[in-house]
Amino acid sequence: MQSAGESHQGHPEGAGGGTPAGDSGHRTAAVIPAAGRGIRLGPGAPKALRALSGTPMLVHAVRAMARSRAVSLVVVVAPPDGADEVRRLLDEHTGPAETSTDIVVVPGGETRQDSVRLGLAALPDDVDSVLVHDAARPLVPVETVDAVAAAVREGAPAVVPALPVSDTVKEVQVRGNGEAEPVTGTPERSRLRAVQTPQGFELKVLAAAHAQVVREGDGATDDAGMVERLGVEVVVVPGHDEAFKVTRPLDLVLAEAVLARRRATDGF
Repeated sequence: MQSAGESHQGHPEGAGGGTPAGDSGHRTAAVIPAAGRGIRLGPGAPKALRALSGTPMLVHAVRAMARSRAVSLVVVVAPPDGADEVRRLLDEHTGPAETSTDIVVVPGGETRQDSVRLGLAALPDDVDSVLVHDAARPLVPVETVDAVAAAVREGAPAVVPALPVSDTVKEVQVRGNGEAEPVTGTPERSRLRAVQTPQGFELKVLAAAHAQVVREGDGATDDAGMVERLGVEVVVVPGHDEAFKVTRPLDLVLAEAVLARRRATDGF
């Protein structure tokens, strides 16, 4: 992997990123905002830098993007005061798939919305579409990444991977201090989807959303939601159970189990 300012020339046949056959001239990049602190995992390193089977979650997320032949560039948006640390960390975990994909590290902002905007600003002019991926979803399969990228290349301006919701969901009147909250409605479960990442966009569409949607409070946490506010259609492709978000300690246990299974069955 390389730090900001470095560039690999070309991609070895069959490895890492590149332009898929039949899609000459279309370039897809990935932006990974990784500047958050992840307080729900407790004190310590930022969530993206927490170890998963001895390797930081961020590295797993970068590898997931780099393994897709659709992705030729990955921009990692680091904590504002941690870009150098992230560069060193990525350099220490270089592998064959990652060395064939350009990887740049830039400092992030105060919120996720700010960080994604800074990541978009780092993209070169020849990028046509962009995938925005949570560093806290380190185990997303390459098939999901490819499906999102393909849907954008085929003409969808905005694409999200998602799974049907298995639990009944209730709308409530929000109250603080642990008070009981009255139910105000029960959405039809068959119409609900739990959204994952990477979310894919025509670059011009997502750039317009970040230019026009003003940050409020802690900022937007869903780029597709920002695009929806512009009146742009967002479509859904199938997600994957292993693209879950690592947010709480129990999620780390599940992620370790998934990696153990992959090593046993796939040599991952």
